[in-house]
Amino acid sequence: MSETTPKPAPFENPAETMRDVMAKLGHHDAIEMPEALDLTKAHLVTVPEKRRVEDLSRFHREAAEYLKPARRKGTARLADLASLIDWANRFKGLTSAMFANPDMAAPTLTCIADYHATGSVDLSSTQGDPTAMPCNHRGVYDFPLSDEWKIWMAASGEPMDKDEFGEFIEANAKDIMDPTPPVLQLKQSEENQPWENRLIDTAQQIEGRYGQLTQLLAMSKKFQVFETSDLKVSSNRDTGEAEIQFFNEHKDADGKPLNIPNLIIIAIPVFLSGAAYRMPVRVRYRKNGASLKFTLTIYNPKKSFDAAFDETIAQAKEETDLPIFMGKPES
Repeated sequence: MSETTPKPAPFENPAETMRDVMAKLGHHDAIEMPEALDLTKAHLVTVPEKRRVEDLSRFHREAAEYLKPARRKGTARLADLASLIDWANRFKGLTSAMFANPDMAAPTLTCIADYHATGSVDLSSTQGDPTAMPCNHRGVYDFPLSDEWKIWMAASGEPMDKDEFGEFIEANAKDIMDPTPPVLQLKQSEENQPWENRLIDTAQQIEGRYGQLTQLLAMSKKFQVFETSDLKVSSNRDTGEAEIQFFNEHKDADGKPLNIPNLIIIAIPVFLSGAAYRMPVRVRYRKNGASLKFTLTIYNPKKSFDAAFDETIAQAKEETDLPIFMGKPES
């Protein structure tokens, strides 16, 4: 054999060759947790199985938030307005805002500490909206409606028989306010209190007359209605046409026409421990045969609700210096 003749390649074991190839394919570098973790970036590693790529960002976030959360979130339910104001002042920032929901059944005031920043959205930006915020850190105050408000609103407009009417008046007599002489006489004057003139003006608009608590109590105990019908016939001499009308009149036991007040005044707070608001209440009765029903209907209760609600909102705005939007925030 000539010295220039190449030597044959040594025999290679296929099993050993496959082992070496698989070892090379299965090799991967360990990835350590970075000292300053950037939660906005993905942290990837390759694993042996078909060189699959794994995203470890979720595990890094869980590890980073194990002892300390990455951002504030959650909803605090505050028991009074002062606590919500303190909560807002503790966590507010440049983007914080409040939302006031004037729902008469369930009013609320919500502070969102991490609300969106001002300005329009730049839809051409590929980096996302820099003004967008999570809106996950919230404080909510549920306005507690007073027991008196709940009782009168539940009874408003609901028919009651004579005994039910009397029991309701007796149970809630503390809320009924006797009219002052100017209100009783429906005489407006510059010497009257502003609330007196407002009540007088309301009565004149709806053709009402205010009564006293003693009248209501007596009426609920002794009230009897007797109905009489008068027939009236009128004719037109030129045409010969005749018109017949029946007029029903309610009288008391002595046969005298009934002259009862159709308005009373209540003074109740809208919210728990709040100031009392004076409101007129319509008093009506309806006789249907032997049946007699009374109704007590609060006249324009929303006006008093809005006044109490606006007063509270003004206090929150002044003591937090945050913008307040009327309505509900984004869910």
